[in-house]
Amino acid sequence: MSKKTVHPYIPNSVPEIKKQMLDEIGVSSIEELYEDIPEDLRFKGELNLPEPLLSEYELKRHVDQILAKNQTCQENLSFLGGGCWQHFVPAICDEINQRSEFLTAYAGEPYEDHGRFQALFEYASMMGELLEMDVVNVPTYDWGQAASTSMRMAARITRRTEVLIAESISPDRLSIIRNYCKPIIRVQLIKFDKETGKIDINDLKEKISSNTAAIYFENPSYLGCIEDQGKIISDIAHTNGALSIVGIDPVSLGVLTPPSNYGADIVCGDIQGLGMHMQYGGSLAGFIATRDEEQYVMEYPSRLFGITTTAVEGEHGFGDVTYDRTSFHDRIEGKEFVGTAAALWGITAGVYLALTGPQGMKDLGQLILQKSQYAIKRISEIEGINIPFANSSHFKEFVVDFSSTGKTIEEVNKDLLEKGIFGGKDISRDFPDLGNCAVYCITEVHSKEDIDRLVQTINVILNKEGLK
Repeated sequence: MSKKTVHPYIPNSVPEIKKQMLDEIGVSSIEELYEDIPEDLRFKGELNLPEPLLSEYELKRHVDQILAKNQTCQENLSFLGGGCWQHFVPAICDEINQRSEFLTAYAGEPYEDHGRFQALFEYASMMGELLEMDVVNVPTYDWGQAASTSMRMAARITRRTEVLIAESISPDRLSIIRNYCKPIIRVQLIKFDKETGKIDINDLKEKISSNTAAIYFENPSYLGCIEDQGKIISDIAHTNGALSIVGIDPVSLGVLTPPSNYGADIVCGDIQGLGMHMQYGGSLAGFIATRDEEQYVMEYPSRLFGITTTAVEGEHGFGDVTYDRTSFHDRIEGKEFVGTAAALWGITAGVYLALTGPQGMKDLGQLILQKSQYAIKRISEIEGINIPFANSSHFKEFVVDFSSTGKTIEEVNKDLLEKGIFGGKDISRDFPDLGNCAVYCITEVHSKEDIDRLVQTINVILNKEGLK
């Protein structure tokens, strides 16, 4: 790239302006700013970059051509899940979260806030009602961070240094947890029953110890199985002085019992299904919920919003609760670093919950439950295909085994894509003991015709009919 190039989209790239800036700070060249970096660490060559596009039109056209290579769920039928799901997003969710006072309000204080604190308070209140928990935080980055933070909280509360995690967890989420907890917490996996997909209670009893801070399991699991042993697992945790942490998909709570009812001390998960589009893996936002007890509240590293009276009689205001426990208050001694990137999604989820209401969440859960059961039944009828954990209940996701078909998941998904279908998430490498398997996802956006089309297309692929 020419050093004389002036970029219209890079501020202060004019050589004269650069010189003025260097003169102002008292250096002769940009190299002086990097003098603390050892020579052997500096890149000496020239970057292999194409010539810059100086025309805004040319640049936009170039980027549009790159983006056109992507295939999305708009023009394809998708059965992908695994932590980021395709749900219907009401137009009002996008309308509200694009308002300037929400979209650009990074970290305003009460005197310059335009309803953001109240919006987040309302979100936390509705989530608390859904979860049947008292306290819900402003969203973290994603479920992985929420689960990791929950475990760090449990370790501080119990003063122990080990967590037990069901090995049916998402591999990506487990990787985040290991990375987040590695300095102080040992992670040990609990086996799951290969027939039911549920936690192996005997293995749990063997591995729990006086050093166990918490047991973490997900319901439904990453493999889609509904864990009906929640009360047993929580009792084992409490008997041994540990906490019970449950990861959940809040969309399921229209039909499933909230974890607080079977002994969970901390509940976490992701709110992406509550009014957020899938955006190349984005739009994720984790939540953490507990009882309103000091030992839990004071261990939250994230912001909590509450309501209180003001100096004006009869007036109420919204603001931070125990702000001094956050890293915003104390960067050095804060329990964990907390960012604000996901707060907008809390507002969005609040809009979704307010619009849907308790009956709407129940209807949504029942619809997904019915459609996923229909999909399991239809797919299981395909010759050569097996549905693992068939005797367990499932919500939204389930495993499909192609081992007896002679095709790998990669081959099946490639053939499906040629027919405009995104197949299930390949888990054959992450769970090799299960065989040649994929996780399929069904939500309210899938019609009976969509599911029948999937079944028909798989039949065609496996019988090698009509393929070019």
